[in-house]
Amino acid sequence: MADFTSGFWDLYISLITILSILGCGILLWSQSVHKVRSKDEAVGTTGHIWDDDLTELNTPMPRWWMWLFYITIVFALVYLVLYPGLGSNVGKLGWQSSGEYKQELKLAQAEYGPLFAKYASQDLVAVAADPQANAIGERLFLTYCAQCHGSDARGAKGFPNLTDGDWLYGGEPSVIKATIMQGRAGHMPPMGAAVGSEKDIENVAHYVKSLSGSTADPIKTAFGKGKFSACIACHGAGGTGNPMLGAPNLADKVWLYGGSAETIVETIRKGRSNSMPAFNDFLGEPKVHVLAAYVWSLSNPARANKSELAQK
Repeated sequence: MADFTSGFWDLYISLITILSILGCGILLWSQSVHKVRSKDEAVGTTGHIWDDDLTELNTPMPRWWMWLFYITIVFALVYLVLYPGLGSNVGKLGWQSSGEYKQELKLAQAEYGPLFAKYASQDLVAVAADPQANAIGERLFLTYCAQCHGSDARGAKGFPNLTDGDWLYGGEPSVIKATIMQGRAGHMPPMGAAVGSEKDIENVAHYVKSLSGSTADPIKTAFGKGKFSACIACHGAGGTGNPMLGAPNLADKVWLYGGSAETIVETIRKGRSNSMPAFNDFLGEPKVHVLAAYVWSLSNPARANKSELAQK
């Protein structure tokens, strides 16, 4: 409620809430004035008849049921006095869900902070070899990373596979930690105009396919090789990429958006933009340290296991 940009919505919510409660009260009162008839009196009807003889009787609700509704209204009024509910009014108790959340964070920090601090002082490879740290890292990954990279960390179209050892910015533990801490903003500009005509773009796409040994038209590949010069600045002469720029290796058969000629043509013509948010402010460095160690272990299981055996 504190995010309202004007007093109108604050008043609007308050009026709607109060009028709704009053409306329920008036409706209950109007239904409570009907007196219960004696056994000798005929019961009235609402005038609704179905199938010639099925009549809806006009009998009042049981009193105990009516009083339950009245108690509900009283409860709602007391609640609105004590707790937030009327626009920006915080209530007499001053309770806020954000305050409760912060309190839970403090309790969690007091309980788990020393554990994360212990791992933060260790080398990332050593943390990756620790079974307890690895389990914590996995839970962090499933909570914060699986939405994009998948629960198995194998990614999807536009989201990198973290288990195959192919990295846009490098796969060393410190680089992975920096990626999680600071985020990444990958951008390939539209290169259609720089490459040339639509035919030239198609030729370059086939040449790019040939770099990884994929099936490509040899004639188009030959014509596309010269036009690939427009891409050398980022991807290098052999198309092996540049981790400093986040430019992918085009010669390893690992594709972020797909390796068909049509997809490569689309990439050249329209470019690609992708971003990964920074988690430093949200998780803090100690948690990122454990998470980075887990992510590194996904593509280096042998090295992580070897380190674990060395510790034993």
